[in-house]
Amino acid sequence: MRAACHVRVTGRVQGVSFRAWTRGRAEALGLSGWVRNEPDGAVTAYIAGEKAPLDEMIEALHKGPIMARVDSVEATPAPADEAEAGFVIKA
Repeated sequence: MRAACHVRVTGRVQGVSFRAWTRGRAEALGLSGWVRNEPDGAVTAYIAGEKAPLDEMIEALHKGPIMARVDSVEATPAPADEAEAGFVIKA
């Protein structure tokens, strides 16, 4: 079953390789979508794929890479048909 969500992660999530870590983790789980930094210091992402790996990804975002400090993760359902192949880091 395909699913997707928009995710907003706050805390110390910029300048700690959070986007690269997110892309690597998503690709390892077979997910598609994108991740980007926001002007307010948050990181946002659109992630799509099978429900179980998507749930695993959202859980992993609560920890992030070793240098990150995640304060909150807000995930909201999104249409799964927005996903393109692969996972990209947006500027």
